[in-house]
Amino acid sequence: MSFCNNCKSDKIPGVIRGNVLSGLCEKACIQVDKVFDACISRQQTDNVELTLSNVTPSGLTEPYTFVSARSQGAGASVTDLVITDLPDMPGRSRVQCNIVIPVQVNFVDATGRQGVATSTVTVVKDVVMCTPQPSLIPYSVQAVGNVVSTVGTYDDVNDVFIVTACITVILKVIMPVQLLVPTYGYCYIPPCQEYNNQECVGVFELPLYPQ
Repeated sequence: MSFCNNCKSDKIPGVIRGNVLSGLCEKACIQVDKVFDACISRQQTDNVELTLSNVTPSGLTEPYTFVSARSQGAGASVTDLVITDLPDMPGRSRVQCNIVIPVQVNFVDATGRQGVATSTVTVVKDVVMCTPQPSLIPYSVQAVGNVVSTVGTYDDVNDVFIVTACITVILKVIMPVQLLVPTYGYCYIPPCQEYNNQECVGVFELPLYPQ
């Protein structure tokens, strides 16, 4: 079992049915990242240069043919951050930064061999966001980035791909805080449901010796 496997306990996350106050039993202090502000931007960007690194396998033959590029699991990083308070807009600041998104590039070499490399896409942002008042605990600006590209050409002079990329970026103003929240108590953890691909069904049931 798991949270998603039809467990009927009222001590697991899920949709609230009935009176929302039924079962509340405590006020709990939890330590979380509070998001003070967030914004999302989506854009199609042409002529994005992807400089290749960590090319595998070795011994590939140029020129390369672009196949695709997608952002990797590693989160985007925020660099060159500058935050400027806006006197005419209390509680808001101008946030300037570069968001560096790691991507994996798939391509084919001149002999038809498939290759993989890593690269990065840098997005320049200049936005207005709400920022908390000064406090002992500082806030930070974090980013989530997604890049997808299926159109591109290879520049063999500079050893880069020139692509058209669909880029999504989420910027967040975050601070680690301790919040007091109402709770229903501790969560019930159901036992795991082991995966069974059914390949051994009928084999394990065989008798040790024939009847």
